[in-house]
Amino acid sequence: MKMVKRALIAGALAALLATTFAACATEPAAAPEASASTAGSSSASPSPSATPTPTPSAKPKPRPKPSPTSGPRLFGKGDSGDDVRDLQARLKQIGWFNAGVTGFYGNVTTEAVSGFQAKRGIAVTGFVDQTTLDRLHAMTREPTAAELTDAPPPVPAGKLDPRCLTGRVMCIDKSTSMLRWVIGGTVQMSVEVRFGSQELPTREGQFSVFAKSRDHVSSIYKTPMPFAMFFSGGQAVHYSPDFAANGYNGASHGCVNVRDYGAITSLYDQVNIGDGVVIYWS
Repeated sequence: MKMVKRALIAGALAALLATTFAACATEPAAAPEASASTAGSSSASPSPSATPTPTPSAKPKPRPKPSPTSGPRLFGKGDSGDDVRDLQARLKQIGWFNAGVTGFYGNVTTEAVSGFQAKRGIAVTGFVDQTTLDRLHAMTREPTAAELTDAPPPVPAGKLDPRCLTGRVMCIDKSTSMLRWVIGGTVQMSVEVRFGSQELPTREGQFSVFAKSRDHVSSIYKTPMPFAMFFSGGQAVHYSPDFAANGYNGASHGCVNVRDYGAITSLYDQVNIGDGVVIYWS
């Protein structure tokens, strides 16, 4: 009897164990973490990737333009003569030179040439080479005689003062800067003249020549006054080297300056002591 019970219990235990192992065998295995992670990634929207900031490329540096080179010096600072006078007159035509046309190449002319060269892309030297001269000639015209001597614009001749119509008179018109040598009411000669400054004005009125001095030198200013014909104190009609060189870019100390050497030589020989002098505005 006991043996039968033990057999029944043993059989029940075997059946129970068999059922348990079968249930374990059919239970699904847990999915690997990597698979779950992969599935989750496949169903999620992809996150946008950051746009890289472009690195600006270095701009190429422009190549420096080659500096212009100058040609051989034709003339420059310290020189004087007709070429310099022509240069100054041409520079004056185009507004690069505002001083008197003297024919002397000084600091003012050097600065004017340097400015012209810089503006035109020519090597800035301050002296004149062939390139500078050619460019200047291409931009200007042949200077007139008045431009080369720095004469004022022509002014119509004023009427002769009534005091000039009789006798022998040096009739000097401040309005036109002209001296006319008049005999018996007829003009014999006309020359350009220059007068004194506001501080030292040339006297106006009717005078007569009281002294002449061919090679006179001023006792006050120690300057030459060739062919001086005195008419009022120390004031005289005479030749002026400064007027000849600098034109109207200056003034006398009160005298009547003449710059035409040939004309003053001839006038000096014609005028006598006692001849009249009339200085007026027409």
